[in-house]
Amino acid sequence: MNQTKLWTISRDSFWFLPIVYGLCSIIAAAVITALDVWLVPKVSSSIPNILLTGQSIAKQLYSALITAVLTMTTISFSTIMVMLTTYSSQFSPRALQDFMQSKITQHVLGVYTFGFIFVLINLWLLTETNQKDLLSPFFTVIIMIISLGFFILFIHFSARWAQVNFLIGVIRNKTSELIKETFSERTYGEHQHWDHSQIEVIREKDRQTINARRSGYIQQVNYNYLIKWATNNDMVLEATFQVGDYLPKGMSVFYFWSLGNRNDNLAEHDRFLVIGNERTDLQDIEFSIEKLVEIAVKALSTSMNDPNTAINCIHRISGLLTELAGNYRPVTYYSDSDGDLRLIMQQK
Repeated sequence: MNQTKLWTISRDSFWFLPIVYGLCSIIAAAVITALDVWLVPKVSSSIPNILLTGQSIAKQLYSALITAVLTMTTISFSTIMVMLTTYSSQFSPRALQDFMQSKITQHVLGVYTFGFIFVLINLWLLTETNQKDLLSPFFTVIIMIISLGFFILFIHFSARWAQVNFLIGVIRNKTSELIKETFSERTYGEHQHWDHSQIEVIREKDRQTINARRSGYIQQVNYNYLIKWATNNDMVLEATFQVGDYLPKGMSVFYFWSLGNRNDNLAEHDRFLVIGNERTDLQDIEFSIEKLVEIAVKALSTSMNDPNTAINCIHRISGLLTELAGNYRPVTYYSDSDGDLRLIMQQK
């Protein structure tokens, strides 16, 4: 589950993909430079002249392209800041997660990072060689054309995300997928009822507690891992939380009763829970619906006075509640592959 938590942090950040693109650009620059130094002098007569560039022209080209990349990056970051301000003031601060998680935004910044580092390294290496014909400027021009295409794509993408109806549609579609995933990902036995006499026998044993090691919101629960861990240690777990709840540090996360003689060390809750500083839409269906509620409430405020947006949100919420009613199962008890009770967890 630590891997899931790390992936969640990386997914929601602006730095992850640009760093990946930056590392790739260093590798690409090294490969292109190696071609210029070792391959081009040997086969320059076989390469069309349009693909080869002199050193003086390459320096001027690199200087101009660096300025162009920085300009596109500056405009893109300014657009992102405008979008963040618009979301916070007019839509919902919680909806910022949907914009930040968008792969287009992160890939655009990554392509800019790739282009800037690639041009900068080539300009730096250009001073270390006296070679007459170079192939690297041709590849640099291709990369800049791709960067320009991503810049146009980002402007179009930002214009769409600035439309509240598009944002509402995105939240609605993501929530619909979340509803289907939440009630289809579990593989162990699920039960709405259980023999209370068996539960009373279990509760007569000494109850032990697993406490939270840090404060935060419950973002995701790995049910399969919990049941497997409880089976291996012959115990029954009872959760004291629901997905989306806030847990202070030191509060109980699970109660458990040991049914056998095996007494392993208590499992750290970080192994099967993802706890973060804010609520996310990993498994929290209620949080996703609350985004639409906040957008509708803000649309009805005196400062905006936009009833059509509120009506649109109500239509989408009604559709989600219909899907939720068709998929929801009030599962409280979970058993292992042998049919033994292993987890008790109340559902919202």
